[in-house]
Amino acid sequence: MRYGLSGQVNRWSTSGFPYGTLVVNVSGCLLLGAVMVLIRDKGIFSPNAQILATIGLLGAFTTFSTFSNETLVMIQDGEALPAVLNISGNLFLCLGAVWLGRTMMRMIFV
Repeated sequence: MRYGLSGQVNRWSTSGFPYGTLVVNVSGCLLLGAVMVLIRDKGIFSPNAQILATIGLLGAFTTFSTFSNETLVMIQDGEALPAVLNISGNLFLCLGAVWLGRTMMRMIFV
């Protein structure tokens, strides 16, 4: 799933900026926020299902290691501004996506 989504987004972009990784990280955080509400607030998943969903599925889906490598390459290539934008975008958009996922799930299960 990660490879497919990231590759598709990167094919749509012509800038060379790693938008695919950013989209995967943000969407993974959105899903994780939603799943955490189901786990913590609603108690829907069993302990084994919690591990499968959070560590197995979403942990494998998000691409923080890829993000880190791409950012390091930008820094090594002297592309400081794109590196800072990549770090900032991943940090703030992913935090916002987790918050949004949690908020949406709480609205659904009021």
